[in-house]
Amino acid sequence: MGISEDGGPAFPQAGWKHNSETGRYVESIGGGMTLRDWFAGQAIAGATGPAPDGWSLSPYDHARWAYEIADAMIAARDAAK
Repeated sequence: MGISEDGGPAFPQAGWKHNSETGRYVESIGGGMTLRDWFAGQAIAGATGPAPDGWSLSPYDHARWAYEIADAMIAARDAAK
């Protein structure tokens, strides 16, 4: 998945990385979870209330739904640029 597909890093961190070819340290940006993962986690957190009567999803279905929400959020964000 590339940056346009996953939103890039949610919490990028600046640091230094050693370049073995030049022997120098260069600034590096990296970082943990993707924006897609962050959005999915927020969707799950927002869906922790009681489910409507007769509505039951498996944990897998909840996770799949959360990533569908995350993908929609990234698409809407890209469309607004």
